[in-house]
Amino acid sequence: MELKKNPKADLNKDRGLYFVIGLFVVLFLVWRAFEYKRYDPIREVVISYSIEPELKEEVPVTEILNLPPPPAPPAAPVVIEVIEDTEEIEETIIQSTEISQETEVAERIISVDEIVVEEIEEEVTIPFAVIEDIPVFPGCEEGSKEEKRMCFQKKVQEHVQKNFKYPPIAVEMGIQGKVYVQFIIDQNGYITSIQTRGPDELLEKEAERIIASLPRMTPGMQRGRAVRVPYSIPVNFKLM
Repeated sequence: MELKKNPKADLNKDRGLYFVIGLFVVLFLVWRAFEYKRYDPIREVVISYSIEPELKEEVPVTEILNLPPPPAPPAAPVVIEVIEDTEEIEETIIQSTEISQETEVAERIISVDEIVVEEIEEEVTIPFAVIEDIPVFPGCEEGSKEEKRMCFQKKVQEHVQKNFKYPPIAVEMGIQGKVYVQFIIDQNGYITSIQTRGPDELLEKEAERIIASLPRMTPGMQRGRAVRVPYSIPVNFKLM
């Protein structure tokens, strides 16, 4: 047997301690491997706005189909029933109602009180770009016409930004794009006739909900008369 260089050195003295430390390190690495999780990067939702004077609708081209007329139904058989003339029929003399030039016609005098004139209020629509007095958004009552116009556009953008909520399903599916919204401010200042056109129904419904929640405004005036005013705004839904 070969002698040790140092007879007092004991190589097996701390063998159990090193074994425990190594086992602990291995178990710790295995535990960290099971607990490791990876998260998808968070998408940032950005919305942008732009104002257009009017939304132009594209009219689809339709074709007229010249279909042949349907066939005539079969004629029913003619049945002639002979009835014996057993009762005497009294002839009725019809007096002539024709009027000649010598016939005098009594003239009926109509008084002014009998004439009823019904006034039909016509709905007039004036574009936002050419109307004399634009609809006034609450809070934009002061200032010149141009200042009121700028205030109106600013308030509409602030309203859209404040009430905007990106549909969660659209975020998960990665749906984005521009939605064109057109609506009318009627004679009473209410928002009516909202129309939307966009890449997906989820985005269209969200844009319609935002515009429908606009407050009541002072109606637009043309020559001192309240009129309907159309307005359009494209809303851009964008995921980043």
